[in-house]
Parts: sequence; C-alpha cells; structure tokens
Amino acid sequence: MKVSEKVLYPELSYKITGILFEIHNSLGRYCREKQYGDALEQLLKEAKIDYKREHPLPLDHIKNDFTNKADFVINKELLVELKAKPLISKLDYIQTQRYLVAGGLKLGIIVNFRNQYLKPIRVIRSNS
Repeated sequence: MKVSEKVLYPELSYKITGILFEIHNSLGRYCREKQYGDALEQLLKEAKIDYKREHPLPLDHIKNDFTNKADFVINKELLVELKAKPLISKLDYIQTQRYLVAGGLKLGIIVNFRNQYLKPIRVIRSNS
C-alpha cells in the first residue's frame, strides 16, 4: 500500500479534526487567526495532547522570521496551519509542504475557518 493510499496517524488526525470542527462551531467564521489559535491551544491542553505553537522550522532559504513558524506541531507528527481568509491559495499548499519537509513531518492539515462549511485539507509531504 502506498503512503497516499492509507490514512496517516488516523487517531490523532481525526481527534484534531474534531477539535477544529468544535472551534468552528463555537467561534464562527469571522474571528482572527490568533483567536482560532488560542481556542485550539486551550482544547489541546484540555485533551492533554502534546503540541508546540508557532514552532520555528529551519528554512535556510527564508530569512523572514514571520514566514518560518508553523502554527502548530502536534505530537511531533502532525502540522496544523490555521487560516482565516477568503480562500486557500497554491502558496498555502507550498508553504505547508515546505514546513513538512523542514520539520521532517509527513502530514499537515490546513484549515480555513472563514468557510461557511469547514473543510480541513490534508497535505501529505511530497518526496522532494
């Protein structure tokens, strides 16, 4: 079975996805990313899930401190990128791929809380 054919970290990723839906249902669509991050941090603490917030990643080719911090790295396995904007762009996917490679992680979740219906996007690290 190829990596792309199986679910990576099913228990953890489903638990995180459930938490993201809980946040979306509770806060709605029009908060700032920081507010969603604060809510995620609180729920991760309550669930006793290990995480690092605004975790710096070693991106040698990017010098800007604001572009090389992953929103959340959970259990040293899963990357979560929080967005609150009209749509997810190709650059969001590229950034998430770079973070996965730099952090040695296999799976990322991009979540855009601005959508009326929450659709977390799973991103699997490419072989590059």
